[in-house]
Parts: sequence; C-alpha cells; structure tokens
Amino acid sequence: MSQGTPEQATAVPDRRAAWLITGIPGAGKSTVARLLARHWPRSAHVEGDLLQEMVIGGLVYPGREPVDESNRQRSLCVRNQCLLARSFAEAGFVPIMDYVVVARARLDLYRQALGDLDLFFVVLNPRPEVVLDRDRAREEKHVAHLFLYLQEEMVRELSGVGLWIDSGELTEEETVDAILAGEEAARLPSLGSTT
Repeated sequence: MSQGTPEQATAVPDRRAAWLITGIPGAGKSTVARLLARHWPRSAHVEGDLLQEMVIGGLVYPGREPVDESNRQRSLCVRNQCLLARSFAEAGFVPIMDYVVVARARLDLYRQALGDLDLFFVVLNPRPEVVLDRDRAREEKHVAHLFLYLQEEMVRELSGVGLWIDSGELTEEETVDAILAGEEAARLPSLGSTT
C-alpha cells in the first residue's frame, strides 16, 4: 500500500469525517481499521472491543444473558465510540472505529451520535470458512464460531448500505486499498438526506 507511513499519507480531508469498519468477529475489522488509520497523517483508531472491555464489574458480552444488559452495554459502547470519534475529529484527527454492527438500527445510533461528521461505512464480508481460519490463527480471542450466524443478519439488514468488500482473498493492505478506492461508495448520506 502506498499510503503506509505518515510521511507518505495524504492530507486530512476538508470535511469532518469518521469511518466505521464492521463485519462479524474474525472478519479483520481491527487490523484493517488500524492500517486504514495510517492513510492520514492525523488519525485515531477507536476500537469497540477495547471500549467494551473497559467494563470490569458487571461486563456482559454481546449476545450473552441477560440480553437487556448486553444490549445496554453495546449501546453504551457505541455512544462512547462516537464521543471519542467526535473529540478526535474536533482536534483534527480522522477517527476510524470498528465494531460488530449487523442491524440498521445500530448503524443509525452511530449516525445520530456522530452529529455532523460524515460517516464512511465499510462492511468486511469474507466467506465463513475464511473467518474461521483467521480466527484459529489468532493468538487469543477465538470466538468467530459463536457468531457466524450474524453474517446472515448483517446481509439481510445492511445489504446495499455502504461499501461491502469480500476480503477473503485479499491481504489486509489490499483490503485497505479497496476501501480507499471505494471511498464514495462508503460515504453514507446524512440521516436527513433523501438521497
């Protein structure tokens, strides 16, 4: 990738923008988000899982019981991601967030909480067998097999929204190049827009 170092990176865009990279666990969200952040000389990676795990007492992981508390903590994570993203954007950094977003309602939470920031939404959608292989290769956090069912929901809820990339045959760097090439497709209209 030609944009790998701050010295080579392009200038911060004129508009205030935030990026959200999603996909099921094991799709490569965090790795790709971190690499995408290197594209700009001033950027920040706001990793959803790290924010989620800031809860020590009473942590309820997504999809676990009690469901109401799990959903409440996921919404709290989204709100905190967006607060950090807005703070970084106001300071002149391009925020790149990653988190599992499979429902349109959750995506709308991001859009509302980001206020006037332009949102660029990318879905990494490799085949399930690729996700399982990648998950097994990780040193820790082997959870993809528990969440493969989310891929169907993600496709049903979010098809046609943002930029979708089958990253199964791509390296992380090639995936970032595909994201940058598809920037306009990734850009979501504002919630008030009719286009």
